Amino acid sequence: MQKLNDFFSGGGDGEETTDSFLEEGSEGLCALSTTQRMYAFAASLATGLLLMFLSMIVFGIPIKFALLFTFGNVLAIGSTAFLMGPEQQMNMMFDPVRFLATSIYIGCVVVALICALLIHSKILTVLAILCEICALIWYSLSYIPFARRMVSEIMIRLCDTEL
Repeated sequence: MQKLNDFFSGGGDGEETTDSFLEEGSEGLCALSTTQRMYAFAASLATGLLLMFLSMIVFGIPIKFALLFTFGNVLAIGSTAFLMGPEQQMNMMFDPVRFLATSIYIGCVVVALICALLIHSKILTVLAILCEICALIWYSLSYIPFARRMVSEIMIRLCDTEL
C-alpha cells in the first residue's frame, strides 16, 4: 500500500510521506485508512459498473434502464471521493474548467430521473439518458489535457458541410 501511496504522492523513495494524495483530507468524522479508502473506492466503482451493466439487460424498459444506468453513473463518479475526499472531489468538479460540464451532467441526471420516475415517458427518458451520456463524456474529457479541444475540432471537421 505504501508503494501506491508513493505513486499518488509523486514520491518513489519509499520514505513515509504525510502529504500523500490518498491521505489528504482523511481527518474528520469519517477518517478511513488508506486501505479502507481503496476498498471503498473499488466497491463503489464495481457496484456502479455492475448497475450500468445490468441496465443494458433491461434496455427495452427505458424507465428501469434509466434508474439503473443513472444510479450506476453516480456511484462510479462518486467512487473517486473515497480516494481524494468529498471536499476535494467537489472542488475538482466545480473547478471553472469543469463547472459547465458538471452542471450539465447533474442537470441531465435530474431530468432523466424526473422523466423516469414522475413523467413515465419512455421517449423523454431515452433522450435524457442520451444527453446524460454525452454530458458524462464531455465531463470526463475535461480531465485529459487538450481532449475537449481535440474532440471539438474533430466534430467540426466531421460535421462541416462545406466541401
